[in-house]
Amino acid sequence: MNAPDRFELFVIPEGRRKVEMEVDTKIPNAATFKIEREDHTLANMLRAQLLKDPRVLFAGYKVPHPLEHNFLIKVQTVPGTAPGQALKDATSELISEINTLKNKFDMDVIRHRTFEDAKATQPAMGAYDAAEASRQPGAGLDPNRPGMDLDF
Repeated sequence: MNAPDRFELFVIPEGRRKVEMEVDTKIPNAATFKIEREDHTLANMLRAQLLKDPRVLFAGYKVPHPLEHNFLIKVQTVPGTAPGQALKDATSELISEINTLKNKFDMDVIRHRTFEDAKATQPAMGAYDAAEASRQPGAGLDPNRPGMDLDF
């Protein structure tokens, strides 16, 4: 088969660095970064994070070849800000956002499991209990459906 070995997707070859920077001599405050063993997933997230920064004038990426596991990201910043610093800041902010998302997901999983455990331990309703419950506020709502969890 012509497919490359799986380890080539994540093992950085000897003599290469994870991130290499080449300063652009034609555009002021610009540099191109080559990031090894990553793909569109990280490239697009980094590009989007860079564009949120008001110090960044341009951020774009390309994957030179589909069988090469790297991408090039070009960053141009305002005078007084180094493109390397902007990329470093964007990476830190992206890691922070992903950690926040992970924490929210973990809390929702815990909340869901707690709800399911509580539902499983409740005794089944008899005919009298169901009739009594229908007179309570909120009657007519599906008792098996969890309440809405909205953040305003």
